[in-house]
Amino acid sequence: MRPSRSGGIVLAALIAATPAGQAQVAAPVARGQEIRLWPGKAPGSEQWTIPETVTPAPEGGRSIANVSDPTISVYLPEPAAASGTAVIIAPGGALRFLAWDEAVARWLNSKGIAAFLLKYRTLQIPPSAGRGGGQVPLGLGGPLGSRQEIEIRNANANPAPNDAALTEVLHMGIADAEQALWVVRRRASEWRIDPSRVGMMGFSAGGGVIVGTAMQAARSDAYPDFLLSLYGPSLMDVTLPPHAPPLFIAVGATHFNVTSGCLALFSAWKAAGKPVELHVYDQVSAGFGMAKRGLPVDGWTDRAYEWLVARKLTR
Repeated sequence: MRPSRSGGIVLAALIAATPAGQAQVAAPVARGQEIRLWPGKAPGSEQWTIPETVTPAPEGGRSIANVSDPTISVYLPEPAAASGTAVIIAPGGALRFLAWDEAVARWLNSKGIAAFLLKYRTLQIPPSAGRGGGQVPLGLGGPLGSRQEIEIRNANANPAPNDAALTEVLHMGIADAEQALWVVRRRASEWRIDPSRVGMMGFSAGGGVIVGTAMQAARSDAYPDFLLSLYGPSLMDVTLPPHAPPLFIAVGATHFNVTSGCLALFSAWKAAGKPVELHVYDQVSAGFGMAKRGLPVDGWTDRAYEWLVARKLTR
């Protein structure tokens, strides 16, 4: 599935109404304002009817499930500090929910980088089934109780490759990510963004979603200029085009299934001769996000920003 290139994005809610014949002026965007990505129902999920739910998360932030109306939430840096770089953030949640947290967006803003939190489509789970639909994944995969590392081929670390519903929603998430890139570039001048420096950052399954955007055979306005994957291996076979973007990866050394997947992802980029940087952190066996542990992993944001600077993506 690929987003429409026809230019038919509905942004009417963000454009001030004016009498016929007068120029329309874009309304200012409030911090955290949500913008819908698709005109009408998102393609492929028009018949979804389970309502979206939002639940406070024990560790802070919130958990969003049954997403059927994809959006981006806009976080812009202070104009005087804006570097022109933009990052679309794809949260994790094993494709079953989204672990929503604004902390990364605030950190990017502190570096002069525009941030857009992506609410992409997730597996539809009836409320009676619970958040994981009865099978809460461990480290991106395997049913509850399964602790055997998966065999990774073609850098594909998908723990449930034969699950048709999860495969479908993965491709929907990738389409939503591509559409987010398209929308951000269409409003680049309004948001003081350089359209040649629009990248993506993905956590856990969100990393799999953003890596999927790099598989496009043709470069377009829906293609990322760079990728940052935080403990997010590929969830599909990796076949890189000649224009594959630079990639930054950070993962814990003993993160079940995920560490090996990220190592395979690094190898795939390296084999293709594409720029890639990998950080594997000792004493870390799960996702880390912005939480502080008193360990070297706490510095992953510094390493990520240094990488952006070294690649001249924050000028």
